[in-house]
Amino acid sequence: MHNFLEFEKPIAALEGKIEELRHLSGSGDVNIADEVAKLQSKLDRLLRQTYAKLTAWQKTQVARHPDRPHTLDYIQALIEDFTPLAGDRAFAEDRAIVGGLGRFRGLSVLIIGHEKGTDTESRLRHNFGMARPEGYRKAQRLMRLADRFGLPVITLIDTAGAYPGVDAEARGQAEAIARSIEVCLDVRVPLISVVVGEGGSGGAIALATADRVMMLEHAVYSVISPEGCASILWRNGEPVEDAAAALKLTAQDLHALGIIDRVIPEPLGGAHRDSEGTITAAGDALEEALGAMAEIDGGVIREQRREKYLEMGKKGLG
Repeated sequence: MHNFLEFEKPIAALEGKIEELRHLSGSGDVNIADEVAKLQSKLDRLLRQTYAKLTAWQKTQVARHPDRPHTLDYIQALIEDFTPLAGDRAFAEDRAIVGGLGRFRGLSVLIIGHEKGTDTESRLRHNFGMARPEGYRKAQRLMRLADRFGLPVITLIDTAGAYPGVDAEARGQAEAIARSIEVCLDVRVPLISVVVGEGGSGGAIALATADRVMMLEHAVYSVISPEGCASILWRNGEPVEDAAAALKLTAQDLHALGIIDRVIPEPLGGAHRDSEGTITAAGDALEEALGAMAEIDGGVIREQRREKYLEMGKKGLG
């Protein structure tokens, strides 16, 4: 049974009816089987209609859905012989960011991503995907390692933002994020990012300053959360729907603005309804992006990446 979002109540009611009828269908009643087929067709139609017109705030809720596949799910499904690498060699290991070496469809790669966790215990262990400075310093170390050995880098983005605690600020959170962006811009190997859930503020940009930035269809990517934006602009968190719309945080908005390079379609009803299909679609998009960059010289890759972000800055000033 799915965890249903507020706007999915009609879908939940229909799925409940289908489930009830399926329990009865064991009697071999043909009429019940026909009714189930009709309701299933109606459910597919309702899902298609609902997910075709999601608001920015509803997409934010979908992006945060606890059943969406997380970084470790992608690693398990897509990366063979994954060897995790830990620690920033300066302070500590940060489990909010996971990374390591492995083979992606026959190609040796280094993969890094935010991990939110799937239950209370793992969420606390991974700090809900909110990294401290040591997490970003670990990411820098791993990207430098990939650069040294000529390995393409894949980053998976799924964080509400960098951890805002006093201890993180005391250890140089802003500097660590800035250095990560600097390393992203400096490496001479292909760097491909996919926003698989939330792309929150500098915590996301630290790993997503890439040659190709792709987003899942219902992912979001923004400088601040809708709640944070609403609390700053209106002094309370109530107008979150207005804030989400104003932030232009959906994959479709960002693709139209030229901030991201590609939108990866999700299965009907969102990634949380079909993790396997979502991961396969993301893997296909990654394979295509890496293939397109396979023969480009490292110096050219770095120069094109820098030009890409300088051009964005010029458009913003314009």
